[in-house]
Amino acid sequence: MTIAYSNVNQLWADILTQTLKRLGLTCAVICPGSRSTPLAVAFATQRPDIDVISILDERSAAFFALGQAKVSGKPAVLVCTSGTAGANFYPAVIEARESRVPLLVLTADRPPELRDCHSGQTIDQLKLYSGYPNWQTELTLPIAEMGMLGYLRQTIIHAWERTQTPSPGPVHLNIPFRDPLAPIPDGTDLSQVQSQLNFADFFAGLTNTFPFPIPRSSFPIPDEWRQCDRGIIIAGVAQPQQSQEYCRAIAQLSQTLKWPVLAEGLSPLRNYAHLNPYLISTYDLILRHPQLAKQLAPTMVIQVGEIPTSKELRNWINTTQPRRWVIDPSDQNLDPLHGKTTHVRVSITELKFGEKGDTFSVSIPEYLQLWCDGETKVRTAVDRTLGTMAELFEGKAAWLLSQTLPPGTPLFIANSMPVRDVEFFWQPNNLGVRSHFNRGANGIDGTLSTALGIAHHNQSTVMLTGDLALLHDTNGFLIRNKFVGHLTILLINNNGGGIFEMLPIAKFNPPFEEFFGTPQNIDFAQLCATYNVEHELITNWEQLQQKLNPLPTQGIRVLELRTNRAHDAKWRRENLPKFY
Repeated sequence: MTIAYSNVNQLWADILTQTLKRLGLTCAVICPGSRSTPLAVAFATQRPDIDVISILDERSAAFFALGQAKVSGKPAVLVCTSGTAGANFYPAVIEARESRVPLLVLTADRPPELRDCHSGQTIDQLKLYSGYPNWQTELTLPIAEMGMLGYLRQTIIHAWERTQTPSPGPVHLNIPFRDPLAPIPDGTDLSQVQSQLNFADFFAGLTNTFPFPIPRSSFPIPDEWRQCDRGIIIAGVAQPQQSQEYCRAIAQLSQTLKWPVLAEGLSPLRNYAHLNPYLISTYDLILRHPQLAKQLAPTMVIQVGEIPTSKELRNWINTTQPRRWVIDPSDQNLDPLHGKTTHVRVSITELKFGEKGDTFSVSIPEYLQLWCDGETKVRTAVDRTLGTMAELFEGKAAWLLSQTLPPGTPLFIANSMPVRDVEFFWQPNNLGVRSHFNRGANGIDGTLSTALGIAHHNQSTVMLTGDLALLHDTNGFLIRNKFVGHLTILLINNNGGGIFEMLPIAKFNPPFEEFFGTPQNIDFAQLCATYNVEHELITNWEQLQQKLNPLPTQGIRVLELRTNRAHDAKWRRENLPKFY
């Protein structure tokens, strides 16, 4: 295969994109700009092997790419021009690092002679993202020489690998280009390199090796786990690619040890409830009962993945100080409580049970029974209360979603109150709903764009969000013309920051409403009309259920549910402690 190159930039960018295509890249998000022209042109020529999408707003583009990487488990590529364009990627780079999502960021740059001399659209882009990338470097200026093309190929291979090992995360390559940027002759003699460049030989042995093999050994269950009769398993925040396999592994551990599994609302366990007879979904509400919380104090805890959102659970563990293990293959510290913790750096699916784990005793220990009884009592009370509730309480939206969505629906859950209402009220089910979220840095930025990235070329998807999180990312609606698939946005519009109503500052008004509640008084019907997005006001729960199943297959729509945040916060304060 030979290609007639007009200039050295075109050659360089083509080798870069050809390498990524062979590594298995399927999605590249390109932001408009001049300095990145060689990259944009090169990626455009890789269609249809790579889905190449142009997105105007860099922050929105970065979160869209993050969503694509979340749902595929494979790195997505981000491309931008020089200057502050790359700075707008920063929030998504942070989220990718903190939530362990593979992302390859390519920032075009001016050559060294145009830096530090007030040349336009030039900032210091070296280590632009501080210590957040798994790895970062600047490529040399393009050189038309076979040895340097080999350097480029191997650097791209290494960058791709570092997005995935030792833990998934972002990698940043800063890529300088001299003019001319368009594919026009630059006077370079490319005849020799073109005669030497045989693609079959140059890329020999380079195949889609994703995921890169990571050397790990299985971890046999310690005898001290088996001998403990007051242990619990905490299934925390997790977005595994193989959800059912992940849930089965935790269920096997639970049944082997006869320990209850406290399943975070953002854990897939609540959506595969039939796999685990000892699933506890109401632990946050159970632990609000002081006497019962004391009775249930564990001596050992196995935490799978990151610790749940629940402050009640965190405070309880801090108070009881059990011996703890964290099971997760990453190299990161996943214990924000700084307890007596050992990190077991394997996947839950790599636990070795041995012969003792092959059969399960039918008897239920007293400690486990106490948990199961609490779950039955509180779950029944929650379901009865919400089932008969006619008023538009925002917590019921999460409860209803857990029973109504079509099987396997991808669901993106926004931060602040939506994620907490899922924790409080999400009912265990067997629908296999695939929950996604940005719980790395827990910010509201990029909410809409991430959800669109998840929904793109995917099953019809739902997003649960508050009004401020949606308003913070309305530029995400600009993706609508590139978007393939369907996204339903369930908008809980309480005209402000409902999470702050749950905090002590809510008692101090002023300044609460202006600086914390921050009502925006937006007419969402008009906002949606501006972007040519469908909008419907939901006035009762029956209407909402009808709109959630079945879901449309194309387009974006907003289902707006108007609630009263002060009233809903008061309801939570008064009722959450009473369910037991």
